[in-house]
Amino acid sequence: MFKKTLQHLGQVLVTVIGVTFLTFSLSFLAPGDPVLMILETADTMVSQELIDHTRQELGLDKPFLVQYGNWLSHAVQGDLGMSYSAKKPVVDKMMEALPGTLMLASVTIVMLLVIAVPMGVIAAIYQNKWPDYLFRGIAFIGISIPAFWLGLMLLYIFGYKLGIAPIATATVSLKNAILPAFTLAFTLISKFMRQVRLVVLEEINKDYAVGARARGMTNTEIMFKHILLNAFLPLLTIFGMSMGWLLGGVAVVEMVFSWPGLGKMAVQAITFRDYPLIEGFVLWASIAYMLINGIIDYSYTLLDPRLRRGSK
Repeated sequence: MFKKTLQHLGQVLVTVIGVTFLTFSLSFLAPGDPVLMILETADTMVSQELIDHTRQELGLDKPFLVQYGNWLSHAVQGDLGMSYSAKKPVVDKMMEALPGTLMLASVTIVMLLVIAVPMGVIAAIYQNKWPDYLFRGIAFIGISIPAFWLGLMLLYIFGYKLGIAPIATATVSLKNAILPAFTLAFTLISKFMRQVRLVVLEEINKDYAVGARARGMTNTEIMFKHILLNAFLPLLTIFGMSMGWLLGGVAVVEMVFSWPGLGKMAVQAITFRDYPLIEGFVLWASIAYMLINGIIDYSYTLLDPRLRRGSK
């Protein structure tokens, strides 16, 4: 287990360095000058001398590899630099946006589990009957509808027409998170429900389920004591990928609802050519995604005795 943990940490390190290097390269090659963006935003008379001085002050006059090396050496020490647009440390700016993303991710995950699992189980129990057709139809619609369109429709109905939800908000609260969380959850529920249905259908027809029925166990007992427990492991991977996706900040939905999260922050950083903030966001997203996957892999060995015996 210790060797496996070291290997996973090594993979995380290599992946993070590769992702940040690629992002740094794309930022370096992207059109537009962040110095001009800063000076024009500040409404200052821009002279060549001022441009050169600002570029030297920000370290943008150095070669690409030197810039990346300086950023990486500071990032290892927890210093991600100063945000060009916010005029504050990148870590502080990200910490301001992190609670919004955590709130949105938490509400979305609760909706996912509460809605998708019962729908998938019911669809499997009533295979090829009207509940199955109904839920599969909902799943098809959920996968087909773009998230931004669904978000706009929800804002129009519940925000503009009914007036029971804020159209734009800058505060993080459970009430304000309901609509954006449902927008995110609708697509995830559609995918997760289909997987739950498939896994439960596979487990229902296995020998242990047939034997349990022969011993007189009810279908409810078999479902909760055996089938759902065995179906949980294959669903962990999808759950982990969903968590990593949500923790990275979902930019489109956050922009539609003006939700103060990491996704909206990243879009604004790209708009203002705020390279340190972009790099900090990519670093957070890659680490979060890799760590979630590592936790899911470790959970397999804890939950499945067969994997523990195999590792030994």
